[in-house]
Amino acid sequence: MKVGVLAVQGAFAEHEEILSQLGVDYIELRNGKDARQDFDGLILPGGESTTQGKLLRELDMFEPLKEKLVRGLPVLATCAGLILLAEEISNDTARYFGTLPVTVKRNAYGRQLGSFYTEEQFGDLGKVPMTFIRAPYVESVRAGVEILARVEQKIVGVRYKNQIGLSFHPELNDNRKIHQMFLASIALI
Repeated sequence: MKVGVLAVQGAFAEHEEILSQLGVDYIELRNGKDARQDFDGLILPGGESTTQGKLLRELDMFEPLKEKLVRGLPVLATCAGLILLAEEISNDTARYFGTLPVTVKRNAYGRQLGSFYTEEQFGDLGKVPMTFIRAPYVESVRAGVEILARVEQKIVGVRYKNQIGLSFHPELNDNRKIHQMFLASIALI
């Protein structure tokens, strides 16, 4: 198994460290050539969605990655990654991959000072640590989207087919359950 990690901006190194700890090979996706290689899953890390979206296009990665997502490539998208996947962004006119049928609100918890940590139920994994940094949340979901987690009535974790979208950063904590769930979804294909 090999996982592609978008490595142009944001918290990609933390995801790579977890993959290494779990014994999973990964490739850093930094340009179109990388994005066209074969890999079994994709991680879209947190960071700055506008910057990531711009770099995806400038570095010739947008189309090959979108094609892989449309074909069903398993993906774990955290924070900015969730925004990249979202079909709609309620407070922004930008659109990126649009493969996840949800409406997301960018920076929904405010600026950096609005960052916080909590532990909440996540699907059938039990309580998991959740670190929110200038995080979005999911305002609404469409048919077929499973809600995996809520914090204060706000949707912060969803799954749609092979796509897992999170408002928070599981890579910033010691709990590996979410990454293991993602890797298990790859193994099922």
